[in-house]
Amino acid sequence: MTNDVELTPMMKQYYAAKEASKGAILLFRMGDFYEMFNEDAYKAAKTLNITVTTRDRNKENPMPMAGFPWQHLESYMARLVAAGHRVAVCDQMEDPKKAKTIVKREITRIVTPGTMMDESMLDPRSCNYLASIFVSESRQGHKGRKSGRRVSSVSLVTESVGALDVGTSENSSLAVGERDVASCFENDCYVGLAWVELSTGRFFATTTTFDDLFDSLARISPSECLIQEEVRRAFPEWILERTTLTQRPGWVFSRQTALDTLLKHFGLTTLEGFGFDSSSSDVYALQAAGAALDYILETQKQSLDFIDVLSPYRSEQYLEIDESTRRSLEIVQTYRDGRRDGSLLATIDRCSTAMGSRLLSDWIACPLKDRRKIELRQDAIEELISRSEDVGKIRDSFRSVSDLERLISRIVQERGTPRELASIGKTLQCLPQFKEFLEGSTSALLQTLGRRLTLQTELCCELDRAFQENLSLNYRDGGFVKGGYSKELDDLHDKEKGGKLWMAEYQAKEMARTGIPNLRVSYTSVFGYYIECTKSAVSSGKIPEDYERKQTLKNAERYTTPELKKFAQEALEAKEKALELEMEIFATLQRKVAAECAAIQRAAQVLAHLDVLIALAVLASTSNYCRPQMVDEPILTISEGRHPSLDLNCASGEFVPNDSVCSEEKGFLHLITGPNMAGKSTYIRQTALLVLLAQIGSFIPAKEATIGIVDRIFARVGAADELTRGQSTFMVEMIETARILNNATRSSLVILDEIGRGTSTYDGVALAWAIAEHIAKKIQCRTFFATHYHELTDLADIYPGVTNLNVVVREWRDEIAFLHKIEEGAADKSYGVHVAKLAGVPKEVVVRAQEILAGLEDKQVTATTDLLRQALRELSTNKKQKKEPVIQFSLLGPDNHPVVEELRKLKIEELSPMEALLILERWKKIVDGAPTE
Repeated sequence: MTNDVELTPMMKQYYAAKEASKGAILLFRMGDFYEMFNEDAYKAAKTLNITVTTRDRNKENPMPMAGFPWQHLESYMARLVAAGHRVAVCDQMEDPKKAKTIVKREITRIVTPGTMMDESMLDPRSCNYLASIFVSESRQGHKGRKSGRRVSSVSLVTESVGALDVGTSENSSLAVGERDVASCFENDCYVGLAWVELSTGRFFATTTTFDDLFDSLARISPSECLIQEEVRRAFPEWILERTTLTQRPGWVFSRQTALDTLLKHFGLTTLEGFGFDSSSSDVYALQAAGAALDYILETQKQSLDFIDVLSPYRSEQYLEIDESTRRSLEIVQTYRDGRRDGSLLATIDRCSTAMGSRLLSDWIACPLKDRRKIELRQDAIEELISRSEDVGKIRDSFRSVSDLERLISRIVQERGTPRELASIGKTLQCLPQFKEFLEGSTSALLQTLGRRLTLQTELCCELDRAFQENLSLNYRDGGFVKGGYSKELDDLHDKEKGGKLWMAEYQAKEMARTGIPNLRVSYTSVFGYYIECTKSAVSSGKIPEDYERKQTLKNAERYTTPELKKFAQEALEAKEKALELEMEIFATLQRKVAAECAAIQRAAQVLAHLDVLIALAVLASTSNYCRPQMVDEPILTISEGRHPSLDLNCASGEFVPNDSVCSEEKGFLHLITGPNMAGKSTYIRQTALLVLLAQIGSFIPAKEATIGIVDRIFARVGAADELTRGQSTFMVEMIETARILNNATRSSLVILDEIGRGTSTYDGVALAWAIAEHIAKKIQCRTFFATHYHELTDLADIYPGVTNLNVVVREWRDEIAFLHKIEEGAADKSYGVHVAKLAGVPKEVVVRAQEILAGLEDKQVTATTDLLRQALRELSTNKKQKKEPVIQFSLLGPDNHPVVEELRKLKIEELSPMEALLILERWKKIVDGAPTE
């Protein structure tokens, strides 16, 4: 920094603001521009593609600077924040014309990824959450929760298969990726989590565990996370790919500081009215919430009255979906590129408003578990389907509805515009239509929404009287107040308009006085008022002595007179007074709207709920959806179900529907075999998505359905190497599988796809067998398990509740056709060579593969697989076994023994290692007297 002695007063202001902005890029308002200096100039220039110049270029060390016009603030700020920068805005706090000394300037806001509010910076259909995470020092987990680190969750899998080695490299990869987390949190600990959507004021908090934290973050998908400085090491680097971590001093998370911040903001003496008990584990949630509010107060510098409630989030009320399942099922974004388009959310979103789209996103992220609440939504959707004509009119009314949630937040912070106030007024004018529609409904949910909607008749009438139609974005020059609203303003405007008449009369008078027929009295915004005479008039000597030359042009001269100067001053004063009065009117109306913030927020919530319900009704009626019957028993019966996304994207009748049934008669664990590309993965994903849709209250694409409430959905349907976590595909697969086996209950829904394929054949089939066996024996939840290990189909003969399904394939003249139909029974072939041919593998490779396959079949090499299947059946603990007599060697001589006899006949050179191990296992049982087949 330059020595203070050398600094101008303005640059002293700049450096003081820079010091207060804590490392953010400082946008410093100077007249009609926002300027950046020094390193900020270079950073901004790189992102915004603007030119770096210098200040005081004649000095020995000129200061780098870059800037842009003030009108471009929102768009340029959005680009800077998107590039990962914090941005501080330092505005002029007084009119430079009225400032007696240097213009007063202050930082009016600091914008970060989680605190963006401006429309140009946000996706209108998506929430932009700021999350706050408080990790407690407690090492005690929640009561009733399963403890244990994420890193050790693979143990259950390995134990289930007799401690098989799942690969040294994978284990070491896990240590690299998770070592920092494990070293910090050896046991489960309390974690307070709060998240706020600053553009709408929605504020939530919950207490969870470190084990479950990343699943919660996947559900919320925050743009920015606040964490304690001292726990940064607990967060792995890969999380930076998904959010911005902002470290905050530990004291802002302290119990007393956080509670004081919350109580002061809400004007309360206790938070029990919000549903929090600060003497219980809720205090951790409150500590996170207090730190979030402190950060918002620090960055916004404006009123936060629109944040008027802190809502507790109780995870037990919602269907839980872990991070990997959300990604695998592509619920809100696609797996490969993270885009909204192509996801389940994008497929079903028929909302008319941005508010509705955001609420639908919340519903699909947090499906319900309360059957009664689900049925209330279903009742509303059913009624809306039956009232198609009325619904059509209401959907037309939604075209006049603006984003009230985000607009009211801006108005409360005094960052609104006349155009936004007018938009609020037009939306309020529509409320009577919505209220009449809701109060005329029969479903309980729609009636409740109608009661919550309060009309703002007086306010919307005043807004309608105040503002002109079709307002422009630029309101700084005035002209936005409608005539008749303010007599004083009308008088000032009349004076401005009267000026045109005065100018015409003055021009006629001067033409008569001077005898100059082409004399003109005109006005320009740059030059002001003037009298213009041609050169010939000047040379003729007709210019009066009281004419004062102002400007010389090529063919004319411009003049002014004392009378014209006096008029110009009066006209200018009238214009300035009119603009000042308009801005005062705007500020007054902005305060009036802000005073009705709570009622307008309620109206926004009602309209969003109605929009979502209507959208789901339209989807159901136009796409042939059915209302699923919801029950508490852990059953599942879906008749002719269709994948939501594929069904809508396929031509009519092209998608092949399938049944999904889990019951006592049909079993709860389904093993699905068949070739790749035949539709196994689509079928199991489809089942999970239909259950999820049902539990948000939506109708589903099926002929009919009965669905038992699901507490958790688990999906293990594909993964890629996660190098940033130091994990291979197989390790990712095992960790995700272990989480399922550790956390699934009888009320869960599990879908598994090709478990065990990332390791050797024997390891893979052993793991897959043990996993399926564990589900069948211990968990007994609704499970759809797609596999290429045909050996697993024998489980249906061993365990009750296990059934085989396969995808129908038809062969014709060495060609195959996938019918995409699921039927009972196991597949008899894998059709791998056929699939390779369809995928475009070179012809010579396919032909060679067919030759090798035929040779193997001729030599009955498949006997190895038969031995493996036999061994798996023998090792199954559920198989009935008969005890054979113990055979002992004679003390008097070497009697014949079956082990010896079999040993003599063995052809050791033809045995595989696995076959030798299985034979040794059987011999050991014979010698020990253990039962064998």
